[in-house]
Amino acid sequence: MAILATSSGSEKELVPAGNYVARCYQMIEVGTITETINGDTKQLKKVRIGWEFPNNKKVFNEEKGPQPIVFNEEYTLSMGEKSNLRKMLESWRGKGFTPEQAKSFDVSVLIGVPCMVNIIHCESKRGTTYAKISSVSGVPAVIEVPAQITEKFILSYDDFSVEKFNSLPDFIKEKMKSSKEYQQLFKVNTGHPDGQPAPKRDDNGNVNSSLPAVDDLPF
Repeated sequence: MAILATSSGSEKELVPAGNYVARCYQMIEVGTITETINGDTKQLKKVRIGWEFPNNKKVFNEEKGPQPIVFNEEYTLSMGEKSNLRKMLESWRGKGFTPEQAKSFDVSVLIGVPCMVNIIHCESKRGTTYAKISSVSGVPAVIEVPAQITEKFILSYDDFSVEKFNSLPDFIKEKMKSSKEYQQLFKVNTGHPDGQPAPKRDDNGNVNSSLPAVDDLPF
């Protein structure tokens, strides 16, 4: 899903088209939402993946000084052969997934992994210009990727953080609130005084807060 300019009267500045050195810094489990595509209504599980472009900085806040440009793309969380997520990952890693690898892939292990991201500009049916990712690929050996600058951000329903959720833009929060996972999570905990959902626990009763290491990535 592309990030479109708003219709509130002030257009959102687009990320310039081009090929960027990048690192994945953000992973948001949006959840299972209802979408109608070409008249066909489906329940699709979504994830938002964010990249920073460390060599391309801009002053968004005078107090913070120059910061990397960032870009986010939404994907259906599917590893089917024709899924956009799988095509993007296979382009990134430079080879296909085996049937066994494609059975289950934890996208959160992408955090911190470098790549090249190609941004293009397109025009919607309404005549609005928007930016989207055309491709993600590996980094040529001759190119050095700077260390990650933007703090990593991972939000999943298995380890839900109200603080992180509240820091998101309203349009992402509203989409997450409409998801099956969000509604199930908070329905179970409606009696909690501050609205904080109870943490997920494993079979031994321990809080599940661990995240896979980047080294575990079958890239």
